[in-house]
Amino acid sequence: MQKILVALLASVLMAVPAVSFAQINDDGINQATGQSANAISTAVPFLSLSPDARSSGMGDVGVATTADLYSQHYNAAKYPFMESDYGFSLTYSPWLINLVPDMSLAYLTGMYKFKDDRSAIAASLLYFSMGDVTFTDEQGGSPQNFRPNEFAIDVSYSRKLIDVLSIAVTGRFIYSNLTLGQYVGGLDTKAGLAGAADIGLYYNQDFDLGRDFKGGTLMAGLSITNIGNKMSYTSDFSEDADRNFLPAMLRLGVGFDWHIDDYNSVGFYGEVSKLLVPTPPLLQGDSIVAGRDNQVNVMQGIFQSFGDAPGGFKEEMQEFMWSLAAEYWWREIVAVRAGYFHESKFKGARQYFTLGVGVQYKMIGLDFSYLIPTSQISGSNPLKNTLRVGIKFNFNRKANE
Repeated sequence: MQKILVALLASVLMAVPAVSFAQINDDGINQATGQSANAISTAVPFLSLSPDARSSGMGDVGVATTADLYSQHYNAAKYPFMESDYGFSLTYSPWLINLVPDMSLAYLTGMYKFKDDRSAIAASLLYFSMGDVTFTDEQGGSPQNFRPNEFAIDVSYSRKLIDVLSIAVTGRFIYSNLTLGQYVGGLDTKAGLAGAADIGLYYNQDFDLGRDFKGGTLMAGLSITNIGNKMSYTSDFSEDADRNFLPAMLRLGVGFDWHIDDYNSVGFYGEVSKLLVPTPPLLQGDSIVAGRDNQVNVMQGIFQSFGDAPGGFKEEMQEFMWSLAAEYWWREIVAVRAGYFHESKFKGARQYFTLGVGVQYKMIGLDFSYLIPTSQISGSNPLKNTLRVGIKFNFNRKANE
């Protein structure tokens, strides 16, 4: 009987930041719970990665920034506020390049704004390749090569409710093929399938800052993403089957763009996010001694996630991630970006600065981002040298009429 090495490998590779960082905390123990770092794990964690080169250059903020073609991942409600009428973009990033040479993340988006200038539709494909993996049997023989992969296809509709407020709904199909259908432990394995939905709100209001300033724009956003069924990789449909939560996420953000003059503008953004997934309880044997049972249904898990941490309120606060960012534009041609992302050392310890640049000339734009990890671990940080490159094309109907 063959081992499913790829399933284990995929889980390890996607969880590397959380696992590695958790093991090297100052004392290795969560002071709130008396136990080791208590990171939350989910199925298809690639859905939580920032896939585009603009937001990745700004500390992964995206729910309340100015609208762009990449908005589908963070808050599709931004689309009706785009200046262009339609367009598409593509971003590519080698992933965990310090560990594996052939893992990658690709993101393709497309958007169309209707002529009423109040509503838009968009679609995207997020594709994650885990590189080449070799299967062997239990004796280490009969090698087979396989390339595990996962992808998500999205379609969204967004509309302005009033001139300064919009709403969006998104449907998502998720496919995760980690096992090549191997037979293990008496069960047939299969590709994981799931459906999910997002909802987003976006506020965008222009302000007159007086005669000495051109003006400003205040933005705020809220999104709840990846609300869907649990995912399983076996054909066992019993209640005891191993099923994992999707990485449901709550994001709240604010931003302000200051239009200094006709040539210069600068934006400042902040965002808070949280996984809407139950926290693993503290166990002694099979008994829960702190926290709550995390083997619950999806809706119960969402509400439970706000009050089930074994360490109480202190640990609940550790589950909130936050980002700060700034973006400077010169003549709407060249952009310079910077940001910082922070996650508690007890919940994954992803902590890093990001830098980015963008160039926009007529309908074509290019974006680049680079990640600088700040978490202190022994050896090389697996997030080091993370680079994303994106190209986008924005069109206006008037230019073609």
